[in-house]
Amino acid sequence: MDVPSATSAAEAGAARPRLRMAAMGPQRQPAPASAAQGRARYFNSANAFNIRLPAVPAQSFSAEAQRALAAGTPTGYIACDQSDALGCEGPATTPLMLARYARIAAGDSLPMRFPSSGTICFVIAGSGASDIADIGDVATGESIAWSAGDVIFFPGGPAATHRAASEDAVLWLVSDEPLMAFDGLRAAPSPSAAAVHYPAVEIRRQLALLYDAVPEATTSGRALIFSSDALEHTHNIHPLLTLSLNTLPPGDSQSAHRHNSAAITLIVDGDDCHSMVDGQAGPWQRWNTMVTPPGAAHSHHNGGNRRALFLIVQDGGLHYRARTMGFQSLPSAS
Repeated sequence: MDVPSATSAAEAGAARPRLRMAAMGPQRQPAPASAAQGRARYFNSANAFNIRLPAVPAQSFSAEAQRALAAGTPTGYIACDQSDALGCEGPATTPLMLARYARIAAGDSLPMRFPSSGTICFVIAGSGASDIADIGDVATGESIAWSAGDVIFFPGGPAATHRAASEDAVLWLVSDEPLMAFDGLRAAPSPSAAAVHYPAVEIRRQLALLYDAVPEATTSGRALIFSSDALEHTHNIHPLLTLSLNTLPPGDSQSAHRHNSAAITLIVDGDDCHSMVDGQAGPWQRWNTMVTPPGAAHSHHNGGNRRALFLIVQDGGLHYRARTMGFQSLPSAS
């Protein structure tokens, strides 16, 4: 291939105005010899990384929670959707996660087949059961009976049907659907995938164990982290998502910090509590869904007279795997 000499390049530059590198736009081969060559595009070091994506808004989904909890709301899903602000093509709470409420009227059923690799579920109210379909060629026939306060992990791939018992039920669900929608990713059913059930009574027992133990000086508060036999080596509930039930004693605060994972928080219990996110105070309201943007400085504060509980899902598994969590303690904010 002939390479233009320095002289010919200079002459060409004198013959036409020279563009700034950042203004060149995508380049293509003038006369491609094949369709594959014609699909090639070229950027440069000045314009390849100047894509401006919308910031993740700090948000509190109050109207969605109230709809889910209101008597008379019909059976169905209520998404915590800020895809317009994020520039996502499908529903999204953060760029990689989608939170939604499910209300199931007494005696009704609600099918679930999300295009995700896994779904985390917390039972806000009511009782019932979830029937899980076969996984690939493996017949499971599994049915999980649940009640208020339970946590359930549903693997991606198989469908499930949620059934409410004799009273209305409300569920809170978080999946990685926005991540899987990126470039049309799909979760392949795996025979080793299985649902995991964490009953409320056992969760309370585990919290009691935490409060009986001597705290670590380097640990921020007491939080229960959910995992499974299949993922015990990762300490997480899902390869991409992490789940923790955080606590704050009366009058206590969780110190300011930041991390590269986004966080979706369900306010489970607390009186006179608030969060500080990048200097802005966000009062808590029970069962609201709150979003902490990635990289945002934040802290949590309990000004009430009882222990606060808040359930947090993060896209932390990705960052742990990539070694990019970037957790950093910060000066305290109140």
